Amino acid sequence: MENQENNNGQLQIELKEEVAEGTYANLAIITHSSSEFILDFVRVLPGMPKAGVKSRIVLAPEHAKRLLRALEDNIGKYECSFGPIRMPDEQPLPPLTGIKGEA
Repeated sequence: MENQENNNGQLQIELKEEVAEGTYANLAIITHSSSEFILDFVRVLPGMPKAGVKSRIVLAPEHAKRLLRALEDNIGKYECSFGPIRMPDEQPLPPLTGIKGEA
């Protein structure tokens, strides 16, 4: 509590070096239940028949919606600065089929 008062009520966030390096993923699989959203981030490599989940994030529905809004806001700011993000095909991606995994 005393630490919070010294920082005018602001939350201090620590970013450890091993986390700051980041984890590359080129596929996200999103599932949900009535109480949570699960985001699995996967790295798929060309020619490899198997891909592993590199990170899993579990969010409450309210936090998932906040994440959506934050991403929309940041994509808008990015596109204002650097131009539109071009997608190879503007058609929606079909659902992934044949993916098997373990929870």
